Amino acid sequence: MSLRRRNLDRIDGGHFDVLIVGGGINGAVSAAVLAGRGASVAVVDRGDFGAFTSQESSNLVWGGFKYLESYEMILVRKLCMSRNRLLKAYPDNVKPIGFLASLENEGKYSPKFAFMGALGYWAIGSFRTPRPRLLSSRRIETTEPVVDTTELSGGIEYFDAYLADNDSRFVFSFVRSAMDVGAAAANYVELVDAHFDGSRWQATFHDLDNLDEDGRPAVLGCTANTIVNAAGPFVDELNARWDVETRHRIVYSKGIHLIVPKLTNGNRVLAFFDDTGRLFYVIPMGRCSVIGTTDTRVDSAFTEVTPDDRQFLLDQINARLDLESPLTASDVIAERCGVRPLVVKAGGGDRRQVDWTKLSRKHEVEVSRKRKVVTVLGGKLTDCLNVGEEVAKAVERLGLPLEKDRQHWYGEPAAATREEYFRRARLMQLDDLRPKPDIEPLSERLWRRYGRRAFQMLDLIEQDPNMGVDVMDNADYLRVELHLAARNEMVTKLEDFMRRRSKIDLVVRDSEIRGSEGLAEVSTMLFGDRADEKLAEYLEIAPLS
Repeated sequence: MSLRRRNLDRIDGGHFDVLIVGGGINGAVSAAVLAGRGASVAVVDRGDFGAFTSQESSNLVWGGFKYLESYEMILVRKLCMSRNRLLKAYPDNVKPIGFLASLENEGKYSPKFAFMGALGYWAIGSFRTPRPRLLSSRRIETTEPVVDTTELSGGIEYFDAYLADNDSRFVFSFVRSAMDVGAAAANYVELVDAHFDGSRWQATFHDLDNLDEDGRPAVLGCTANTIVNAAGPFVDELNARWDVETRHRIVYSKGIHLIVPKLTNGNRVLAFFDDTGRLFYVIPMGRCSVIGTTDTRVDSAFTEVTPDDRQFLLDQINARLDLESPLTASDVIAERCGVRPLVVKAGGGDRRQVDWTKLSRKHEVEVSRKRKVVTVLGGKLTDCLNVGEEVAKAVERLGLPLEKDRQHWYGEPAAATREEYFRRARLMQLDDLRPKPDIEPLSERLWRRYGRRAFQMLDLIEQDPNMGVDVMDNADYLRVELHLAARNEMVTKLEDFMRRRSKIDLVVRDSEIRGSEGLAEVSTMLFGDRADEKLAEYLEIAPLS
């Protein structure tokens, strides 16, 4: 029986202390902290875990340097402390990185003024990152030759952090942590109805991956004492259905990223002000670079990259880099597009009247004692640990006693466990399986992505060397990774693995993926008898005969 099937069987007909609706970063950390502190928890998402908004971030873990402009010192301090906690708890996944900000002659900030702000930012963050630097235009040209310094007055370099992998995988690590201590979790499960009878919630779901001959989904149900509404951009809609009122609501801002071949050999983020005065970045992603993001007011959570969006970013970066030839749409390997759920006060006016460009990525956790609902509005990946802890406090206020928070629900394995893994990896010469100079050593990647489960991979590779072979051209994923993903990562659609458990879809062109001889094997290893169906779904073609 699959992991997903076992979790569905536990949810159907079960009773839980807490039902969490939404498996993005807010729902994932809520599940991890509550299950880690002894609560019985169920978490469902109508899509995949870490999909939708949580898969469209900049992959940055930062304290909000730009919020100094609006004097939000308390928020910046809070985000910096969150960043510091993540750096300490996830040393192999959350890594320090420099931000080189180029300042133009006619820009609104001089290098010296920006440097003073960077020093203040460094201090607000308790000096936990390297010291900022003031840079001349000549120093920028030496440090990052790709930057066009013709119109620059200088710049600064300050430091924050970034995810060495992708955002969705980081989100799933919290879901996996919750399951490891007893939570029931299932993706592609849609909440279709929920009623509060005065003491508990009765919820009905559709299993969107289990359809009958007429295309109707299987129906599941459970009860829960409390609901956590962690539906991201859709929290207001759910609360309206449940007759839950909150003091805040959500507005949307759309942001896009373009992924292109690597633009610089430096492992730092390049920051620029675009023609509208807004910051955008060139962010490293392995052998690629990520350009973004934009900020566009929208009224729907469902968005896509338009030709104008794409051309705007290409024009902005071409004007600021000294490239052999300008980037064009044909250089774009993949695109990311999503909305930021931004928090505003409820009541008075409509969403279109809000100046969203001045809104920060703060979050709010609200409690409805009457309906026993905890709502998480807004937020960002950087602040995830705070969100989890605030949700736990809110649930306690509703009368659920939790065990003492020993903070075991997040973080990487202990240093001694890490040392033992790398000792074994050296003995079996793991890195010699793939001696590619421009790729992260295999031992480091397996540990970073899988933690303790990497020991199982060493065992399987020793037993069968074929498990240590790459499955797809240009993708750098081993058979053993597919083997364990099928067992442990609740991959329900091929896209779940290609886009979220891995980042193949982000760094390999679609034409190369479709032309890969290994794609069918990937589907077979993940889905067995349903491989042809799942592959056809991914390729959007008729099922194979």
